[in-house]
Amino acid sequence: MHNLALAMYNKGYQVTGSDDAIFEPSKSRLENKGLLPEELGWFADKITSDIDAVILGMHAKEDNPELQKAKELGLKIYSYPEFLYEQSKNKTRVVIGGSHGKTTITSMILHVMQYHNIEVDYMVGAQLEGFDTMVHLTQENDFIVLEGDEYLSSPIDRRPKFHLYKPNIALLSGIAWDHINVFPTYENYLEQFEVFINQITNGGILIYNEEDKDLKTLAENTTNPIRKIPYGTPDYTVENGTTLLATPEGDMPIEVFGKHNLNNLNGAKWICQNMGVDEADFYEAIASFKGASKRLEKISENSNRVIYKDFAHSPSKVKATTDAVKEQYPNRTLIACLELHTYSSLNAEFLKEYGSTLNSANVAVVFYSPEAVKIKRLDEVTEEQIANSFNRNDLIIYTNPKEFEEYLYKLNFKNTVLLLMSSGNYGGLDLEILKAKI
Repeated sequence: MHNLALAMYNKGYQVTGSDDAIFEPSKSRLENKGLLPEELGWFADKITSDIDAVILGMHAKEDNPELQKAKELGLKIYSYPEFLYEQSKNKTRVVIGGSHGKTTITSMILHVMQYHNIEVDYMVGAQLEGFDTMVHLTQENDFIVLEGDEYLSSPIDRRPKFHLYKPNIALLSGIAWDHINVFPTYENYLEQFEVFINQITNGGILIYNEEDKDLKTLAENTTNPIRKIPYGTPDYTVENGTTLLATPEGDMPIEVFGKHNLNNLNGAKWICQNMGVDEADFYEAIASFKGASKRLEKISENSNRVIYKDFAHSPSKVKATTDAVKEQYPNRTLIACLELHTYSSLNAEFLKEYGSTLNSANVAVVFYSPEAVKIKRLDEVTEEQIANSFNRNDLIIYTNPKEFEEYLYKLNFKNTVLLLMSSGNYGGLDLEILKAKI
């Protein structure tokens, strides 16, 4: 939301906003543009009849006093994705969807575009090196690249966000059940992707990962009159900790690694080619792509050890990330730590989806906070349920943040890779202190 506020300010709009909590770096970035609210909270008298539109984020609730006042005044109320569509309905909309990989693929596309000085509008869910804001909207650019999230649009609009973009060019990276608090069955979740495919504009393009069986079936069975381009994982090798991508010009060293990242790269290549970048130019640009923030991000390295952090939390992503790191460092001890933090991962019924996801790791550690379970108003999850779900007799489980920290500090890091996977922060783990200690 703060990135959208900055994008609209940069486009010349007068922007105001409210929130009951604003954290860094959002706070400083808003303050620098004079957009930081004078005080935190919701104030109905801020909402006046001269406002052109109200954009509603997911954090506000249905009974929000500012939302109620906007309704009373009959103001135009947009959800975040609705407003992005409104700003891009006269552009070529490129939407990147899928249960996993969409941030990485969107980031790869934007990296290639920036490398070749091709101006596009965009919205992506992670901070990227060389980009000031993660939302960019203009009057003149022909293309907009949108990360297409399948989560709900707003508290008063229960449609998945990516149903509102009506893409001209779309990519789907794969389907792995997630957000079970919204989509209680896999069939219900799968249906959202079918709707998305059917909303691609007539004569548009669907680029899809054919290695995902259910996605392949959806793509092949759609009656929507669109062009379909399947892609898979390209050929690659790993030599001395470096991944070499097979290209028409020979093997090329790249910064990212792992089968899932190479698969993402191939999808990004097809999108870029359909946006006018030829294959050779794509390879030239992608060689310098280092990844999106928090996506398999290397945070520390010396001759003895490497530390990575990754946003992985869904079972498919946890497995893909763990396997990728082990493949990249086959002769090192891999210590994989996973925080169970989301609604889905803290659901006792869903936990069984994690079976075997950490099997590539030499040491597997799971951290979860019973406090987080209470805050999310979920049924209590026991250590026994977690141990049974992961199919590992040697699984180490922590529920106390301090004890987990102490465990990390005392590890022997000789010839080791530490992988920290979470969409949270392990109850307040300070990565700078961790790096200094080890």
